Amino acid sequence: MLYDLQDRKFEARQNIDDDDNEPIAEVQEVEHYLYSFKTKLAAALARCRIKHDALSIECILPETIRKQEQRASALPLFAWVNTLKVSLEEVHSALQKEGFTRVESVSKFDGYTYCLDTHCEDLLIFPSAVKEQLLALELFAQYKLLLQDKSRSLAVHSVKSLLNMDDDILIAHVGSGLTVAHMSVLTNQETSKVFVCGVKSVTKEAELKNLFTQMECKNIELLHEDFTSIESTDHKLRKVKVILLLPRCSGLGVSNPIEFILNEHEDAELLRDLSQGSVAEDKLNVLTQQQLKELSRAMQFSKVQAVVYCTCSIYPEENEAVVNKALTSGLEGGKAQPYRLCPPVLPLCCKSEINTSAENFFRLELSDISNCCFIAVLARERDPSETVSVKDVLARAAAKGLLEGIDLAKPSKREEKKKKKQKVTPTKTATKEAAIQSRIQEFLDRETKPNKIDPDSSVSNITVSTSQKAINQTSDSTQVKKTVKPLSNPSLPVMLKNTALSSSAQKVFERQRTVRKPKSEDKLMVLKPVEIVLPPVMMPYFNPQGNRSQISSNHYYYHWVGTKGGIYGSLSPSSSKKLIKSKEPSPSSSAVKHTRPWL
Repeated sequence: MLYDLQDRKFEARQNIDDDDNEPIAEVQEVEHYLYSFKTKLAAALARCRIKHDALSIECILPETIRKQEQRASALPLFAWVNTLKVSLEEVHSALQKEGFTRVESVSKFDGYTYCLDTHCEDLLIFPSAVKEQLLALELFAQYKLLLQDKSRSLAVHSVKSLLNMDDDILIAHVGSGLTVAHMSVLTNQETSKVFVCGVKSVTKEAELKNLFTQMECKNIELLHEDFTSIESTDHKLRKVKVILLLPRCSGLGVSNPIEFILNEHEDAELLRDLSQGSVAEDKLNVLTQQQLKELSRAMQFSKVQAVVYCTCSIYPEENEAVVNKALTSGLEGGKAQPYRLCPPVLPLCCKSEINTSAENFFRLELSDISNCCFIAVLARERDPSETVSVKDVLARAAAKGLLEGIDLAKPSKREEKKKKKQKVTPTKTATKEAAIQSRIQEFLDRETKPNKIDPDSSVSNITVSTSQKAINQTSDSTQVKKTVKPLSNPSLPVMLKNTALSSSAQKVFERQRTVRKPKSEDKLMVLKPVEIVLPPVMMPYFNPQGNRSQISSNHYYYHWVGTKGGIYGSLSPSSSKKLIKSKEPSPSSSAVKHTRPWL
């Protein structure tokens, strides 16, 4: 008020009775006393300027405060979009109609321009010179756009990145109510709740409810208890998974601390310290102790999975030191998993942010385009005993409505391939069995037909003709081979047309004949392999192509040794089982090759 009086050259205020703003009696009384002593006050200020060699009253302030004032005058304005009432595209269209032009970055600001923030997708940045024009827009009057410091938006978006669809949030301090409303806007209004601690005044509660109603926030619940006194086992807090902690701090990282403290309802007693450009050591110790107490209390909620800690301080004692002390305290809440520092969950847009992220902290340095902000994310370590299957994840996603239009009953491609293999395997097996049965039947038919083999012909005659054909076919080859004329072996049995099959082979043949009879009313039957016992007849190896080069020189043949008296009668039981092993057949032995090698 003294500065305002000096700025008005100690003249009386004009238009005190304003229709929009009702005058406050206490303020009018103080202003009346200041004006009554205007001459003495002007003389005292003149002596003070001469003493400090100051050109104006601003020069009496410390240099740090003067730099803060210069930064605050040029600091851009940050406004977040209330997506419950308007979309981002509609905001762009409305601003364009009001004459604003969208640019790429803050460096290209010129008059009625704005740009999007690089960390938060719903945050817009405006030049400080257009503040009065912005507040006059309908977007601000209807709570569609809201001015707030960027540090609060960064904290809210950090919480959002840690949430599931149906998780609840607990905010330790109510502040101005805009942070709570922003958190509500970013969550699901139907499945999530935002709890706020420390709303003790009935007037404050009514004010906040009115604000939330105008902003269409329906999932906010106000709690009268302080954060440090609330029970962690409270039933209504059973779904709280993330705690947002915005403790009171020194605020030296803010360019305009007076406006910040008044808007966010911070400690007004800090104004005396901030006017000197620093905070007293005893006051700083009180702040750090309270911050550590609140952070330790947040870690004691057993069902909470993450804590977001945010300050606007430049002192490490309020930032890294508090977080590290809380982590080493071991207060995790019963048998719950311990906490650990997580990497920043926000986008890293410059080199300084990348450097600080190596320590798992997020920090915005005080600059001409933003205030200072420190964020630490503490999350519980994952329990190794808890394993979540893919089906559980899909079930949770379906319950949250994330899989709309996707049929979960439809099997995956891998399951479909397994089913196809299971279907194809029996078909292949049945086809193979049918092929074996057809070959067996063909063999039986071939052996039982009397017209194919002459009773007077011997195996040697058949082999001679076959060998002659093979020699004719290979006569054009470059390498000439000698023709071996196999001689007939009288010890080999001759296949006669009236040769009787064994009883087991006859039964198999009759069964196959019965199965092969077609019936129109019967369904297709799958044939099964049957073991066939053939008479003890051994035939030499026969190659239909007649190429002896394919036969190894070490190939062995077997022949019967017995008397020459008869065909079957000459083989006694003992002599029929005796096999003599010999190498390549001699001229006196037979080289007859059998037409069925699998026998």
